[in-house]
Amino acid sequence: MPIEQLGHGAAELLSLTNGGEARSLNKLAELAAWQVPSCSGAHAAVWRDGEVVSAAATHPDVAELADLQLRAGCGPLVEAADGGAAVSCPDTLEEARWPEFAEAALRRGVRCSVHLVRELPRGALVLSLFGVRPGVLDAASNPMADLLAAFGGAMLTNATAYNQAQRTASQLKDAVVARSVVDQAKGILMHALGCDADEALQRLRRESQRRHVKVTEVATEVVAAYGSEEPRATGSGD
Repeated sequence: MPIEQLGHGAAELLSLTNGGEARSLNKLAELAAWQVPSCSGAHAAVWRDGEVVSAAATHPDVAELADLQLRAGCGPLVEAADGGAAVSCPDTLEEARWPEFAEAALRRGVRCSVHLVRELPRGALVLSLFGVRPGVLDAASNPMADLLAAFGGAMLTNATAYNQAQRTASQLKDAVVARSVVDQAKGILMHALGCDADEALQRLRRESQRRHVKVTEVATEVVAAYGSEEPRATGSGD
């Protein structure tokens, strides 16, 4: 496969940092099936706390094989995720470790598979590749598969960092907005009641406790109800 095609695909994969985990996994599986020699189908899954939280497959048969292993709690995919290391199945016709998986794979024309693992900040990526001929896929002798797994791991790591940064920015924005609303409400109470800032805040807190709502909710109501009122004029002209 031309190196420029691989480079273009890898660049597209890494560009999906903020495109969503499912979309990124789908692209990774497609690249693996397209670029890895003798690979007829691929499955990519993110594991967290011993469970698959997101997955993508290039063919329904591949997805069914993954689901079968997850339901049974055994198979090369599960073993790779649990052990954190690559697992190969050179020939499903001679496979004795996972008879249920081997039988299901043979019915779907799968004769070999390799399952590669990359650690993520929270969990692991497992990239599973399937072939229709025995012995054509092996973790130790397939640098293209290993390279794509590395790209996939980098992409998901970047996506995690990006999403965390987005959440932090959103939380900071919410905190600033909440502080602004509370300050406005305090100012209204100080003007209306002739109290200082501490007493105004205490009044907001007591009301929030009485009604079992957040201080910001009480403050929002105060601003909505009284924030647009013009200050009353004082002096001898009344």
